[in-house]
Amino acid sequence: MDLAYLRAHPEHLPTFLTHQRIRETPVAGGDVCAASRLTLDDGHSVFAKTWPAERAGRPVPEGFFAAEAAGLRWLREAGAVAVPDVVVALPELLALDWVEPGEPTPEAAERFGRELAALHRAGAPAFGAEWAGFVGALPQDNTPDDGPWPAWFARRRLLPYLRMSVDSGALTAAETALVEQVVERVGEFGGDEPPARVHGDLWPGNVLWGADERAWLVDPAAHGGHRETDLAQLALFGGPPHHERIMAAYREAWPLADGWRERVPLHQLHLLLVHTALFGAAYRDAVGAAARDTLRGAGRATVER
Repeated sequence: MDLAYLRAHPEHLPTFLTHQRIRETPVAGGDVCAASRLTLDDGHSVFAKTWPAERAGRPVPEGFFAAEAAGLRWLREAGAVAVPDVVVALPELLALDWVEPGEPTPEAAERFGRELAALHRAGAPAFGAEWAGFVGALPQDNTPDDGPWPAWFARRRLLPYLRMSVDSGALTAAETALVEQVVERVGEFGGDEPPARVHGDLWPGNVLWGADERAWLVDPAAHGGHRETDLAQLALFGGPPHHERIMAAYREAWPLADGWRERVPLHQLHLLLVHTALFGAAYRDAVGAAARDTLRGAGRATVER
């Protein structure tokens, strides 16, 4: 099987894998999927994601890999940031062009900042998307919505994961009350903008630094959203290498609205609630801190010093 054959007959890939007709090397694939590097007969490599065997009791959610494929293609259509090409998208697996890893450099970071601004500027017809969404292993409501952004964000990106987190016992009454206050007051924090074309799960682990000295976007939860959400997520968990250069280049290409620093914890709250819904109480304090900082109107974490 070479790359041309694979593109022409993607449905054959599971059979080749089952019968060990392709060299498969496990690689890091994140917290949700199993991942491997597939080396084809012509020397090309592809990156493959599958539902892990340890999740055998829980089948692949319907549309899981289709949603990621749709998001990757939509981001790639903008012609802005580097995004791997989708080679195979089947219900049980996803295969992408292999990106050879490299080292982050200041020049690559500045280029990424400019390219991310161009991606966001490509825009979206509405908040949400035309495909059913996922963030991590959780469903994400992408029902197209004309906004305004604050009400949409509260209804589609905060409340669903707050409910999941409460139901699982990940949040106490104290954190729950704080997030509910944020939801009630979401219209007070400003920053309303038309929908941007966003990655949607842009924590630093979803930026792959390539050997071609570009930053590649992977594992999206892509949709029409607020560009500040992508930027705030990028600042989570220590931020990426050369974060200040990324932000400086972004803001030079497309300045941010007044008050963006104070809205960082508001935008981070979405992904932090996803983490409590997925991983439990380990992220409880982070949710509480982000909600308190939002209500105080002063960001605990900022994307620029």
